Amino acid sequence: MSAQPTYVAIISDGPILRHGLSHVLDSAPDLEKVSSAGHSDPQRSEAGGADVVLLHTQASVRDTCKLVTKFHERGHKVVVLTPSAAETDLLLFIEAGARGCLSQHIGEAELLTAIRAVASGRSYFSTVFDGGNPHRRNLRITDRERQILELVASGATDREIASKLNISEHTVHSHLDRLGSKTGFRRRADLTRLALQQGAVGELAEEG
Repeated sequence: MSAQPTYVAIISDGPILRHGLSHVLDSAPDLEKVSSAGHSDPQRSEAGGADVVLLHTQASVRDTCKLVTKFHERGHKVVVLTPSAAETDLLLFIEAGARGCLSQHIGEAELLTAIRAVASGRSYFSTVFDGGNPHRRNLRITDRERQILELVASGATDREIASKLNISEHTVHSHLDRLGSKTGFRRRADLTRLALQQGAVGELAEEG
């Protein structure tokens, strides 16, 4: 008996891009397109039974974040395709609930890898958001703290981090407190920024 496919909805302003994304999905036997619509189409508010929503709009970052939040709150895992490689935009998408963020210029193989990663509960961010950051901090971060940073950047809760690393939530809180003392970063968005600066998000994207 074959495994159930991952259902994917495409929301994109560009008809040609929608067609290209549909073609890529059609080439993957484990993925199935359930809908395809433009940003101005009333269907944008519905993604059917999609597990993953591929979202690409020409709207402002603020309006895109509103769409991300809407789909996230309805239980869909959102992957944003964007022309921007700005770290600030990436962080806003993550805060809105996105589980993946990709350059709209990525190849087919990376797109499929990202969809499968997000569908499996992980996060995926194009390495373009991490590469060559001239402000990367040379902080003394332990291997365990780095693991926790990676999991925070992937969207894991403290309880999920504890389960994943086989430690107590209290220990997770202690590591987060130490990271906060070292860096001044205590909000999850700030810790995700730290993960970007340390290359942890790039490592998440390369797993599997």
